[in-house]
Amino acid sequence: MAAGGRPPGLWERVCAEYEAEQPQFPDVPESEHGSMSSEAGVLQPLCMEQFYSAPAADTVVQQSLPIPEAAPFPDPPDPKTCSPQEYLEYYIFPVLLPGMAELLHRAKKEKCFERKRTKFIACDFLTEWLYNKNPKRKDESFTEFFSIPFVNNWLKDHPRPPIPLSLLLSEEEASIVIQSFWRGYRVRCDSEIQELRQWQKLLREDKNIIKRVKEFWTKQEAKVGSKSEDSEEHTQKHSTSRF
Repeated sequence: MAAGGRPPGLWERVCAEYEAEQPQFPDVPESEHGSMSSEAGVLQPLCMEQFYSAPAADTVVQQSLPIPEAAPFPDPPDPKTCSPQEYLEYYIFPVLLPGMAELLHRAKKEKCFERKRTKFIACDFLTEWLYNKNPKRKDESFTEFFSIPFVNNWLKDHPRPPIPLSLLLSEEEASIVIQSFWRGYRVRCDSEIQELRQWQKLLREDKNIIKRVKEFWTKQEAKVGSKSEDSEEHTQKHSTSRF
């Protein structure tokens, strides 16, 4: 029990479990755990025999050590009347902390700790994880982030800018793009290719292809305009002949 007669909090239980998992120091008084003799400024050597003793001695030491018993977990408080601390410890942290652990694993997988910019969005992942781990959706299928109803409704009113292609490409795809560009550049630097490109440029200038294309389209537009005028005159004559 914690001070004041209240049950231990989540942080206190985590600290107690961590201390219980720490290795014990056999044949060393408790007052000397965590302190080393530093007489005359020289550290005393450790006696390795106590750490590599016979199996029988290890069994005796393990039997002499106290085995921590699991503390009885109290009943959860009423979420409408409990304090903010109790609400966090009983209703928020048990769900949020596993999601944060999965978030760190995915961030490491996406190499977020190695690069400054990645396509991984932590809030999106945590939202998707919490939505699919909701106990009310226990028997339902997995739902992607952009298929979540409230996310879809929010993005309709607040669309996101597109993610840059440099973040969407994998390392292999990016290397293929860079290598193809470099190979094309090296080919264009060849003297024969340069001569061919210069000849094509002169050919376009001599024949003035751009001017010819413009003249062609103006002729086509004129033909279409004359046909539309003829059809309008024909309909007007046909309508007046009826009257």
